[in-house]
Amino acid sequence: MNAANSQLLGCFAPLHACIDNCIHTFAGIQLRLACNELMKKQGHEEGTGLCKITPAFNLPSRYVLHTVGPIITTVVSAREKIQLASCYKNCLETAAENQLESLAFCCISTGVFRFPAELAAQIAVETVEKWLTENPDSSVKKVVFNVFGDKDLEIYQGLLL
Repeated sequence: MNAANSQLLGCFAPLHACIDNCIHTFAGIQLRLACNELMKKQGHEEGTGLCKITPAFNLPSRYVLHTVGPIITTVVSAREKIQLASCYKNCLETAAENQLESLAFCCISTGVFRFPAELAAQIAVETVEKWLTENPDSSVKKVVFNVFGDKDLEIYQGLLL
């Protein structure tokens, strides 16, 4: 799963260490071309909280799910909390629609988009647990929270253990 920008074309900062740049770099130029084609057909930027799926090309997975998280400018609003939850829910829905069995989530919006890590993790865990409970017959059987650093690991361990 890729925490994307609204253009879905990968990070525009060369050598930036964000997940978007890493995914586009290691997937290869084919991913950027596929995303460009999606965006041309769509005719507008991707909305916050939605999800698109593409092949993963050179990555060790079949697909990449792309979602745009909310950008925090001051304090987190109720709307931005809903948008973040929508990122997780719509990725799970897309995974299920495509008969995927497993999904790895990064910490959506907690980097340069400035969503507070602890609140984002709470929303992520609550949304995923609720969706899995409400969709027991879904193809999705395994969800991984892939964290960026030790602090994120501590947060998720506290929520999941």
